[in-house]
Amino acid sequence: MKILVRITLGISLLFCSLTGYAASGSVAESDVRYSASLFVDLTTERGFEEVHNQFADQFQPMDDLSSNFGFSRAAYWVALELENLDNQDQAIIIRQDYPLIDYVDMWTQTPQGWQQRSTGDRRPFAERDVDHRDFLFPLTLNSGEKTTVYLRFVSDGALNISLSLSTPSSMLEQISLEQLLYGGYFGGFFVLIIYNLIIFLVVRDKAYFFYMMYVLSLGTYMGVSNGLAYQYFWPNNPWFANQGLLFFLGVSVIFGLHFSRTMCNIREYAPRFDLFTRMLLVVSVVLLVASPFLSYKLLILPFSFNTLLVAAAMLILGFISMFRGSKAARYFVVAWAAFLLGVIVYLLKSFGVLEHNVITHNAQQIGSLIEMVLLSLALSARVNEIKEASHSDPLTSLANRRVLDGVFPVEFANAQKHGSPLSLLVLDIDNFKKFNDRLGHVVGDEVIERVGRLLREQVRKPHLPCRYGGEEFVVVLPNCDAEEAEQLAERLRQQVENRSTYTLPVTVSIGVATFTGAEFSHHQAMFEAADSALYDAKRAGRNCVRRAV
Repeated sequence: MKILVRITLGISLLFCSLTGYAASGSVAESDVRYSASLFVDLTTERGFEEVHNQFADQFQPMDDLSSNFGFSRAAYWVALELENLDNQDQAIIIRQDYPLIDYVDMWTQTPQGWQQRSTGDRRPFAERDVDHRDFLFPLTLNSGEKTTVYLRFVSDGALNISLSLSTPSSMLEQISLEQLLYGGYFGGFFVLIIYNLIIFLVVRDKAYFFYMMYVLSLGTYMGVSNGLAYQYFWPNNPWFANQGLLFFLGVSVIFGLHFSRTMCNIREYAPRFDLFTRMLLVVSVVLLVASPFLSYKLLILPFSFNTLLVAAAMLILGFISMFRGSKAARYFVVAWAAFLLGVIVYLLKSFGVLEHNVITHNAQQIGSLIEMVLLSLALSARVNEIKEASHSDPLTSLANRRVLDGVFPVEFANAQKHGSPLSLLVLDIDNFKKFNDRLGHVVGDEVIERVGRLLREQVRKPHLPCRYGGEEFVVVLPNCDAEEAEQLAERLRQQVENRSTYTLPVTVSIGVATFTGAEFSHHQAMFEAADSALYDAKRAGRNCVRRAV
């Protein structure tokens, strides 16, 4: 657990430091100096000539090359003044590192006049100067040249301007590191998908299928969000580059909610809240179906609100399951808390409440990375819980018949091999049918549960108390001779009688059998002897102990 957390935090910190380097705007390797100013066109209708000639005096200085304007219908113009102080020509690359902007246009001055370059995720990927997920604009500044570059940004989604200037060598180094990091990030998603597919095919647990589909859809959503999916999967389909973001977000929300409901067993633990989560599923499906037909501008707000609501509901599901005693839910709660925090930070950044920086820009990815690790641990804990449940009686929490059938033959073989004593107690609640007939089955279950609790308290390892079935119990006593076994049986009988609080007395009859090397040839013969001694106790008037002879 500690190792996994350290690895996750290490990757998260590396991601932050790398992206911070990407957004630093540093051109320290060269003698290029720059300053930036901003003009907001609320009409979005002004062209370059009009802005350049008539509104040049309305540009306001920018303290930073990164600014977040949330969801805005305005056009944002950035004037970037560049000066090469070196006595040699300098090649630089201007980078806009938020890839989800619809239209990005750039004007540079050439001997032939102003040259326009157009890109954005509403335009075909082939129109970009450089095949990269972000928007890259290569420039060459002559020795001593001073020039101004104009950029125009328009988008239906969140408008985050995050510019940086780099030399080609530093950009190449930066992109190489990014590719390595993204390869590890999405490779982790791929490994989780394959791993959970194999586990699902083996155990046929729906939780693994829902988790696998959640990881697949969430990983694809992250690829769309980072611009990688547009670059590699559908570069000629700008429409899907935009609508795909909502589509895969909707799919991940649906499978994430299915996974959470199954993982937390919410239908049993909290039926009313489960009804609420089903309503969220209906809303999510409606939004998903609408995503190909309605515009991104109309759907982004409902999708954002629904995602936040679903993430909060998942966290509540985890708390409900945790309070019901699920160990797996502990990992689940921390996982969804981390992801919910990432979602909140990213949404606040998208709506312009928080500034666009390395933390807010990558909050979802960092949160999802931590979430994926912890949800894998939650699934592992779930497997252990299922395994324990298959060996445990749900009413008494004692070992069940399956455990007895596995342990008793082994202990008998060990006693034969090593010559050590082995004893067996078979207990039966006296007149149990009367409790069900007169006081009801609920009281009958309470009686069985109380006897089971007494056995858990009084019988210590390596001895093993089991519920055999109905109102009958068995206790396996390795390295326990006949006298010790009979003393324990008598103590249990007295404790049951003394703790009775019902109108009908609660007592038990107990049969005892002991193997010391020659009494029985097979473990089944020993059980039959103890069971026969139990019926001797019944015939003797009940509420007593009898030993097999």
